[in-house]
Amino acid sequence: RWVKFEEKVEDGGERWSAPHVPALPLQSLFQLRTCLQKGTMLLDLDAPSFKEIIDKALSGQPEEAELQTELRERLAALLLRQPRHQPTKSPLRLLAELGLSPCQGRHGAWPWLLHPECPATASLSFQLRNRFKKKVPPGAEAAHVAVGEVEFLEKPFTAFIRLRRGVALGSLAEVALPSRFLFILLGPQAEVKAYHEVGRAMATLLTDELFQRVARQAEHREDLIAGMEAFLDELTVLPPRKWDPSARIPPPSCLLSLHRRTAMHPPDQQSHGNGDTAAAGDRAGLGHLCSREELERTGRLFGGLLRDIRRKAPWYGSDFSEALHPQCLSAVLYIYLATVTNAITFGGMLGDATDNMQGVLESFLGTAFAGSIFCLFSGQPLTILSSTGPVLVFERLLFSFSQDHSLDYLEFRLWIGLWVAFFGMVLVATEASHLVRYFTRFTEEGFCALISLIFIYDSLKKMLSLADAFPINWQYRLDNVTSYSCVCNLWARGWGGPEVSMRDPSSPPALSLQPPAAPAGLSRTQCLGRGGHLLGTSCQYVPDVTLISFLLFGGTFLSCTALKRFRSSRYFPAGVRKLVSDFAVILAILSSCAIDATLGLETPKLLVPSELKPTNPARGWIVFPFRANPWWVCLVSAVPAILVTILIFMDQQITAVILNRREYKLQKGAGFHLDLLCVSLLMVVNSATGLPWYVSATVISLAHMESLRKESATSAPGEHPEFLGIREQRLTGLAVFVLTGVSVFMAPVLKVGSLAAGFGLFSKAG
Repeated sequence: RWVKFEEKVEDGGERWSAPHVPALPLQSLFQLRTCLQKGTMLLDLDAPSFKEIIDKALSGQPEEAELQTELRERLAALLLRQPRHQPTKSPLRLLAELGLSPCQGRHGAWPWLLHPECPATASLSFQLRNRFKKKVPPGAEAAHVAVGEVEFLEKPFTAFIRLRRGVALGSLAEVALPSRFLFILLGPQAEVKAYHEVGRAMATLLTDELFQRVARQAEHREDLIAGMEAFLDELTVLPPRKWDPSARIPPPSCLLSLHRRTAMHPPDQQSHGNGDTAAAGDRAGLGHLCSREELERTGRLFGGLLRDIRRKAPWYGSDFSEALHPQCLSAVLYIYLATVTNAITFGGMLGDATDNMQGVLESFLGTAFAGSIFCLFSGQPLTILSSTGPVLVFERLLFSFSQDHSLDYLEFRLWIGLWVAFFGMVLVATEASHLVRYFTRFTEEGFCALISLIFIYDSLKKMLSLADAFPINWQYRLDNVTSYSCVCNLWARGWGGPEVSMRDPSSPPALSLQPPAAPAGLSRTQCLGRGGHLLGTSCQYVPDVTLISFLLFGGTFLSCTALKRFRSSRYFPAGVRKLVSDFAVILAILSSCAIDATLGLETPKLLVPSELKPTNPARGWIVFPFRANPWWVCLVSAVPAILVTILIFMDQQITAVILNRREYKLQKGAGFHLDLLCVSLLMVVNSATGLPWYVSATVISLAHMESLRKESATSAPGEHPEFLGIREQRLTGLAVFVLTGVSVFMAPVLKVGSLAAGFGLFSKAG
């Protein structure tokens, strides 16, 4: 059988083989062309039943090939026999059906015919129960190819039939589909192999999209022959004895598009073209942002912004209704974990760079506030806002400059943020976003590679730093375990030393002072808290936390990658595979955290703040513009603000260009000007409250889109599911940022999570 690729019956006729690319003998194609040239051909036949089709095919033969009446009757009786379809059974069912009934046995050279005594309803019931229909694309029609040897024929009988409209021919098809084409080749004995190969050639032709188009539109026999000649022009011939004909070629991961095939082999061009036309076709098919309506200038102030609003407003309701899908729940959990890990990582880095003027708590609150507002009002709500590496570098330089020149860091930063917001409004008003049409694919890919490397580098750097906090016990020897000990010594400065040795000579002799005994079961923390210190060879022993952390890190990364690819595996039904693939990240994280909790080691956990107060007690929640710095700082701030504006414009717009590529098949359009406006206004609020600055995070945004991919529910055997686009909605991003804000109150739960598993997810996103 063929849907897109060929499948053969194997294992004694009990199951179908894996789909593969058909390999045809060249001679069979030439013989098929001869059959089409000399055989019966009925185009646009109007017949409601299979019996009427056979009657017209037998009566419509050319005079030189017309059969006798007796042969026509015998041939009609043979063709009208009930077909026998190959069932697809599970191993358990095969064991249960070891005793075959007469209807299920083999019948000589006709494995596709049922025993005459079997009722026709048996095949119809099988047709209704057949799950193979799920593999057939919607709107498909059936074509039937019947070939074989007949002992009472002296010369071959050939017929090609195209019905005017698709007709349901009962149980003739394996699944209930309307039939459009029929090809019949029956002939005398001793040429079974040739008949079989001609039938395979015909079936392969009918599964070719270009030949299908020709076969549906052909008005004469010559049109069909011309379509076959075009098929032969694209043929690739393998020389004999240079390959194994029994080897099955697996289906390719990416098929050549119909557009590219027609560009490579147009009707009026020879097949030996150099492929330049194909490349041009690819470029036309993909398209670049330079031709997009979103980036065309209107010539009016805020013209692009108003056009973005008018474009996105009709979709606002569907941005919430289309999020009601289980896949969105998986995306929320995945991006939430990535966002929390990112907030902890960059919050810690900001705290180190700014003396905790901005820390983990500010990172959580800023991410929640800025991200929620952006998802509600932006032009591309699939974008995820986050702190980025370039912004972090600027914050470090700004804090160092403020310390060196005795300036208040947060106040200086406030004026820079206000200037950046002003410059951003100017860019929106003048439609400067149209400049992104000049960004090349090289620029986009280079920027993506830089951000991805930052993610991977940061996660590996954090993991390697564990070796300093939890050193690996290189000196531990199992054979010396009896000599390892550690006791708490409470010999404080008040015991012994000059103060204790001094006493009155007239007083009675005192007993020698001894250090107080350490209570049994005193922990390390309690011992140090009472002023004691630890003595012994095993006091510096630390469990191999670093080793198990690296195992959790690698296990999370590898299990997440493997579960994501589980969709295309051969195990379990398609629904189970899709569910596991959608929730791959969650399953990987939960598995790693469960292993970590089971082992009970003190591995690093997520550092989630539990109180709503600034990380640095010296600062408040509101930054005032005129308090500590001289008045001229508000003017001088315009200079670094220009650099920040360029940085944020490039960071934001390159990410927007990448997310709005045509290859993602987005239907609701982009909003470059509206996105830049939202980021600019958020700069004002975040600067006034001392929260971090946020722009589009390329890696997490791409991970967000990948988690919302839509693929065709049905795909032919051997064919990969077709990519249909992205679930464009606002609810997943909004839920992610709301959960990020609520995480401050979920500290007891989140502190159970393994930080190493979070960094594994961080590396996977990169």
